[in-house]
Amino acid sequence: MLNIDLHCHSTISDGLLTPAQLVERAATRGVETLALTDHDDIAGLAEARQTADAKNITFINGVEISVSWRGRTLHIVGLDIDPEYTPLVEGLATIRAGRSQRAENIAAELSKIGIHGSLEGAYAHVGERRLIGRTHFARFLVEQGHAKDVKSVFKKYLVKGKPGYTPHEWTTLSDAVNWICGSGGQAVIAHPGRYDLGKNVLNDLFNEFCALGGSAIEVVTASHTPEQVKHFAQHAQNRDLLVSCGSDFHGPGESHFDLGQLPEFPLGCTPVWHDWKIIHKVMLRTD
Repeated sequence: MLNIDLHCHSTISDGLLTPAQLVERAATRGVETLALTDHDDIAGLAEARQTADAKNITFINGVEISVSWRGRTLHIVGLDIDPEYTPLVEGLATIRAGRSQRAENIAAELSKIGIHGSLEGAYAHVGERRLIGRTHFARFLVEQGHAKDVKSVFKKYLVKGKPGYTPHEWTTLSDAVNWICGSGGQAVIAHPGRYDLGKNVLNDLFNEFCALGGSAIEVVTASHTPEQVKHFAQHAQNRDLLVSCGSDFHGPGESHFDLGQLPEFPLGCTPVWHDWKIIHKVMLRTD
């Protein structure tokens, strides 16, 4: 099996490495095909592709779009997208504008419990000021001694029901899938095991995603247990959906999986790259 990683983040969103550094790390990890999927932004794709070409890595244009669905936040990965497709570019710009307002709301909630200066503190951890996320707040809170690590911050402060949480409306599932498919890409439900959806709601999500033209489920990812990998692989097979994989790497010390550190798919799965001509060329090159 090729070493393929189709979900990771750079400093353009909430990763710790620049796009070039990320690709360089992927090269040292033996990754042969890589997609950069920053949150709601595609500004790092050109730099990553240039480095990938120099390192002989097959590069896939990607993005991870924030979606609101039935009062929940979901993430939809777009793979093999056209970064110049106008509806996608304009849609992502609208989402990023909303991120700034959410950041102000998070800071206000944290101030209520005596944690001041969090907005400026979070921005100090942002590579690009136009895209601030909860992870930047988490790094500030760790830095200030409010939790031992980023994961602990989320559990204590930044998820629903906790003092730093603030609701926010992202784009719709329909818009996200339409932007991705309209650009010539494939839409993938990212890490579905993270959403804690009941059986019926999960089925509704997958059915709606299929009806909208979604292509795949991210089955192998850092946050999935072996049991969840099998579970979501079965969902994909039942619906004739493809399967995807990605480390969801954010940086050294913050990610459960490093780049390319992925187990294989369960038997019977059809990978999202099944019909990608560029992958066929890579396979011929490595045979």
